[in-house]
Amino acid sequence: MSSIPRFTGDASPYGGGDPYADYRTADFPFTGYADLADRRLGAGVIAANDEFFAERENLLTPGAAAFDPEHFGHKGKIMDGWETRRRRGVSAREPHPTEDDHDWALVRLGAPGVIRGIVVDTAHFRGNYPQAVSVEGASVAGSPSPEELLADDVKWTVLVPRTAVGGHAANGFAVDAEQRFTHLRVNQHPDGGIARLRVYGEVAPDPVWLGALGTFDLAALENGGRVEDASDRFYSPATHTIQPGRSRKMDDGWETRRRRDKGNDWIRYALAAESEIRAVEIDTAYLKGNSAGWAALSVAAEGSEEWTEVLPRTRLQPDTDHRFVLDAPVVGSRVRIDIYPDGGISRLRLFGSLTEAGAARLTARHQELGG
Repeated sequence: MSSIPRFTGDASPYGGGDPYADYRTADFPFTGYADLADRRLGAGVIAANDEFFAERENLLTPGAAAFDPEHFGHKGKIMDGWETRRRRGVSAREPHPTEDDHDWALVRLGAPGVIRGIVVDTAHFRGNYPQAVSVEGASVAGSPSPEELLADDVKWTVLVPRTAVGGHAANGFAVDAEQRFTHLRVNQHPDGGIARLRVYGEVAPDPVWLGALGTFDLAALENGGRVEDASDRFYSPATHTIQPGRSRKMDDGWETRRRRDKGNDWIRYALAAESEIRAVEIDTAYLKGNSAGWAALSVAAEGSEEWTEVLPRTRLQPDTDHRFVLDAPVVGSRVRIDIYPDGGISRLRLFGSLTEAGAARLTARHQELGG
């Protein structure tokens, strides 16, 4: 773990008004990566040793944590996060928890991958946040149960060593473990509450699974596709366009600000590996008065800036799923979609299969990462 800005010390008590007014955060360098713990990818908090005050599942809820100062239940203040009870010592003479006492939660990543950074967000936990946190990662095939993950033969790698954190703050940690992980163990020392957990990194798909599928979505985040760059991210991230499923609302896609020049907006993608593309799907779901007017698609080899147009500039309709079968399969590792002049799309799907060279490279990378 490399050193980046993080927040320690006490947060001020809530004084009324905007609950986020004194929230502390920073521009962490790794947040451009996908969130591997996104519920939309299938992530889940599968177990915790204690969730007396607030459920473990809240850790992965999309969006910022909410706070209602008057919301209380039978067990006390209801918090939007994971909160455990206060730990106690063994007797009146030893009332304090030991140095080793801690609470834990097991997180299944939605997409296995290489983790580049972790944010442990203690939003609204001011006097009840943990003194310190630590995070470990493991790579376990299949769909292991909590008991199987906690077995003695499972190897856990420290991603974030035990580190003091601050309350009502985004505590960020860069991670430099060049391995493929499927599960995390999040520890809070000795107890307390965490509002959100975000796990940023690169998806590392299983080449055996992709090979068995044959034809699949080559750009999909869950299959190893990623956004390299985009001209504009004003309203929403370009990564939304390769999330699973159809968009459910307007901000679940990619939308740019209104252009006042003669240019156009675009997104560049890296595919899972070198692939043969046979069909294209461009969806403008929920984008009605703000969908892109036209779109064109180009393909390039890995590391190349020589783009070959495979779908000429084509009129798009609002709130519509557009499907195109290419005249002939096209081979490439990178794809660029240009929209004219601005607006947005909700999803881009590129259907095809890995080339022999692409499959070999993906398999070699999988082995390098310990898969």
